[in-house]
Amino acid sequence: MKRIYTYCLAIILMIPVLLSAQKTTAYQDSIVAWHQKRIQDLKAPDGWVNLVGLLWLNPGKNTFGSAKSNQLMYQHKDMPAQAGSFNWENGTVNWVSQKGVATKIKDSLMQEAILFSENSKEAPQIALGSLRWNLIKRESKIGIRLRDLNAPALKKFKAVPYYPIDMKYRVDAVLEKPVSNQLMITNVLGQTTAQETPGRLVFQINGITYKLDALDEGGDELFVIFGDATNEKETYPTGRFMYVPKPDATGHTVIDFNKAFNPPCAFTVHATCPLPPKQNILPIALKIGEKKFHPELLK
Repeated sequence: MKRIYTYCLAIILMIPVLLSAQKTTAYQDSIVAWHQKRIQDLKAPDGWVNLVGLLWLNPGKNTFGSAKSNQLMYQHKDMPAQAGSFNWENGTVNWVSQKGVATKIKDSLMQEAILFSENSKEAPQIALGSLRWNLIKRESKIGIRLRDLNAPALKKFKAVPYYPIDMKYRVDAVLEKPVSNQLMITNVLGQTTAQETPGRLVFQINGITYKLDALDEGGDELFVIFGDATNEKETYPTGRFMYVPKPDATGHTVIDFNKAFNPPCAFTVHATCPLPPKQNILPIALKIGEKKFHPELLK
């Protein structure tokens, strides 16, 4: 009888341990799945691995093609000598295809289209063979974001290294209301803009309190740009990004540094990444989330 009692007691005592192990395994599986989805997104048609060019327009007519005589040149088997021209006048950019060049928008052949205006909500994407391009606006600059759906880098890109998963870095946080609802953010082009902030996320790691200013881009998550002591040697030099669930009615949320990820500039020189504000560079080595990616692996 005593043996049975001891055996039953041992089983009861083991239940919390087993449940905790199951919880840990489920969490680790969720982070692995997150990383796998991340790779898929990077390689997607609208991802970052297929970027092959970023060409800035000048006011007026900008001819585009593979010939050196063009104002904007990109050499590729699907790019004719003269593909057409971008015309930037009075705040509007329209595209005119060279006669006989089969450019498309949403699978429909087109000869001419407005690609940007002051009232634009989205920039149409032009397709020519495996090439895709659309316009982006960065302050007073307008550029062509050029993609190749058959870019060699897509075949070479396999994974992004990351630190071992650790639930210790999934921490509770509280949103502290801001003094100002705008946060100044500078990008790699040196441009600084005011962006909307809901406040500062306050949290603890190893009993020490840290704070990160967050950005509100809409949707149900906040966007955080941060740096830490691992930058340069182990993680991307300028810092990493994170998305954090928007706080509940009491101002509470959870920050998961296991989901800290590299900015687009880690994978291509053709991106215009924002940089972390000075107050978001933390005096701690966060050995968690994505590590530095070596872009030479894509060449």
